[in-house]
Amino acid sequence: MAHFARQDAFIWHGAGVPITVDMTTQGRGPLALLLPAISTVSTRHELAPLQARLAEHYRTVSVDWPGFGDRARPFHEGNAALMVRFLDDLLTHLSERPALVVAAGHGAGLALLYLKRHPDACDALALVAPTWRGPLPTMTRGVNKPWFKQLRQVFDSPVGKGLYWLNIRPWCIRKMVNEHVFEQQDWLNRARMAGKRQVPKSAGARHGSIRFVTGCYDAFIHAEDARAAVEGLNVPVLMLSTPHMPARSGENMQVLGEAGNVDAVTLPHGRLLMHEECPEAVYRAIHDFMEQRAAAAQG
Repeated sequence: MAHFARQDAFIWHGAGVPITVDMTTQGRGPLALLLPAISTVSTRHELAPLQARLAEHYRTVSVDWPGFGDRARPFHEGNAALMVRFLDDLLTHLSERPALVVAAGHGAGLALLYLKRHPDACDALALVAPTWRGPLPTMTRGVNKPWFKQLRQVFDSPVGKGLYWLNIRPWCIRKMVNEHVFEQQDWLNRARMAGKRQVPKSAGARHGSIRFVTGCYDAFIHAEDARAAVEGLNVPVLMLSTPHMPARSGENMQVLGEAGNVDAVTLPHGRLLMHEECPEAVYRAIHDFMEQRAAAAQG
């Protein structure tokens, strides 16, 4: 049965300026909150195929992160602590405790950071290709270089518009996604490329993007920190990865998967946006995980 997807918005005031955050609600049942990855081309739309499947069992809500999405974005100094505050305000707005939180990419790291501080905020957590360090901090092994701040200042300035324009050319986006994001080299066809390019074209997009790249939204520095956070949770945790992850991201996921309370499942295909590239396999893994939890609770 197909469920109508309703578009809505939440005006968030926690960043000092009002930010309109887009949401998609689909399905009926207990609440499942879906958090997309954070990147230059990420929006809640990447979750749509997975959301449509989960909507058979849940009232699903997918949401754009403040400073991201495909609408114009006011400037604000985004960081991980601010995103945790956003999640707190969002759950208050939704006025229902999620039965399930599905968090992808950097959204997974932020969800972990939030649940570390609010351990009873949901019933179950599914981490899809979880990351928690931006590209430049990953290259420097977690060292926050002084020139990261200088780079943000350049991109925030009028000169940054031109630099950002060069960074979002089709060849640059294709190189990025083929190396890190999608396993299938031809998955990003012309129509999908056009959709991805609409994201960084939005006014103000460069401010959030450069902060992601330079680590402002990093929930943790080292994989051991993320593992310690997940080991402190009192909810069941599923972690999904594949053998095709970028090397350092894959190493981090392996460390997280070794936590005793994590059900680590390796799917055969996909990379960092595996939920968009392989939604059926991701859905099946989440559905089986939740069914097993329900059976254990009854028996």
